[in-house]
Amino acid sequence: MTISVYAAAKRLGERSGWSLSNLELQKILYIAHMFHIGQTKEPLVTGYFEAWDYGPVHPKLYHRVKIFGSSPVENIFHSAPEIESEEDAETLDSAVEQFGNARSGKLVAITHWDGGAWAKYHIPGERGVVIPNEAIYQEFLDRLNAFKATQQPA
Repeated sequence: MTISVYAAAKRLGERSGWSLSNLELQKILYIAHMFHIGQTKEPLVTGYFEAWDYGPVHPKLYHRVKIFGSSPVENIFHSAPEIESEEDAETLDSAVEQFGNARSGKLVAITHWDGGAWAKYHIPGERGVVIPNEAIYQEFLDRLNAFKATQQPA
């Protein structure tokens, strides 16, 4: 079951102590979305991500939180519904545990992975180029295969 992007952002914000900037929130949400698709073959959040210059961006969320600039996003998600699915909540919790303390540059590097969905759809200077969920799923598979290849004995 897909959840509201605002509910997901609220969960990430709560779990990070409201310390994430818009950029960090976007990247961690994208990573959580990718892992969720990879594990369930279903999207985590409603809407879509676009291939912007600084990586995957959920435009609906971006426009809601852009007022914070590069400062931490505060809780402006008071009307966002609670996440009912324990699996969805755990996916978001895991993403913020693993990446919540990562610097912005590292998150950008992760989401700009050569051969990843963003890299395949990014057109420099363009906005509005949707990254299909099928491409995000393929990125998950490609990353998994790349990881497995590094784990093979020499």
